Amino acid sequence: MVVTAAEPEFARQFGLSADEICGYGFLDLLRSPVPARLREQFAALSSGRRRRFEERVTGRDGTGRNFPAEVTAVAVRKPSGATVGVVVFLRRAEEAVSGGPVLSALDAQVLEGVASGASTVQLASRLYLSRQGIEYRVGRMLRRFEAPNRPALVARAHALGMFAAGQWPPRVLPERVR
Repeated sequence: MVVTAAEPEFARQFGLSADEICGYGFLDLLRSPVPARLREQFAALSSGRRRRFEERVTGRDGTGRNFPAEVTAVAVRKPSGATVGVVVFLRRAEEAVSGGPVLSALDAQVLEGVASGASTVQLASRLYLSRQGIEYRVGRMLRRFEAPNRPALVARAHALGMFAAGQWPPRVLPERVR
């Protein structure tokens, strides 16, 4: 999968012009949590087994910084059914546009609890959720922040400027809550 033509706005997301991005391998521009799945999705489009797919990916802009995005790829076919190309749409995730992750109010409360050292049971009681509900939300944030455990989650959130400075207990900044 090689980029043969691109809109200027698409190329600009990678720090390139529309002419410069041509010739790049699409899989070189984007990273997937499961790289083999992204390759398989494109192979299925090319072979005619699929008409389209959507996938969450990570791109790298011109400054070398990663950005989360959603890619939608649609096969372009001849009337005979043969695939002649693939049109790819890239939409940066909300957190990339706003300058950092944005959490729901409930996820922000869970993150604040984790940062203050509250246990799953304490958080469940305080937020009127089940233990499994808390674990589900923590697990989602661990994956979203690419953190292996709770301390790393708090460290990454702090590094991304999620918390108000010099405040105890920790509070997620209002602009990071939707």
